[in-house]
Amino acid sequence: ETAMRRWVEQLKSEHQGITPSSKALTAEQQRIQELEKRIKRLELEKEILKKATALLMSDEFKNMR
Repeated sequence: ETAMRRWVEQLKSEHQGITPSSKALTAEQQRIQELEKRIKRLELEKEILKKATALLMSDEFKNMR
């Protein structure tokens, strides 16, 4: 009974456009969660590339001296 009540409340929230912290029930919210996960991964990759570029540039600058 408690689980059913939570699912109903979550479904109501999702229909109002609120993305749940747990696994989404509706297809739309599932897609939002997938996209948020992808954005997070891409931002992490971008940060890694920035750091790698900075490191390579500093090494090249040292070698130019």
